[in-house]
Amino acid sequence: MNKRVIIYDDDTDLLEVCSLILASRNFEVITKDKCTEILTDLEEHQPSVILMDNWIPDVGGVKATQIVKGSKEFQHIPVIFFSANNNVNELAQEAGADFCLHKPFDIADLENIVSNAIQPAT
Repeated sequence: MNKRVIIYDDDTDLLEVCSLILASRNFEVITKDKCTEILTDLEEHQPSVILMDNWIPDVGGVKATQIVKGSKEFQHIPVIFFSANNNVNELAQEAGADFCLHKPFDIADLENIVSNAIQPAT
């Protein structure tokens, strides 16, 4: 199975930086600036892990994560909830995310959490 990451964030600069970092670690990266069709995206790309921003347009990160975790087909995919919110831990828990990452974050933190999230699948 490929190490494929799908990142949902409306900050195009952050999407680019995260893509470069993860691609350098041999991850295949798909980026999305909205989550209108999240289940379709997951069906099409079959990611190993999802990075979900809290402030993603349309339904928002909490609801989008709940949609994923409520889907029998995709609930097994680890979700890393990431945000600059002070209460990111509580939001991640409310969403049903598997991990959370505070923005701003160190490159090593991003690499480690993505690797840890994928570990059971590899």
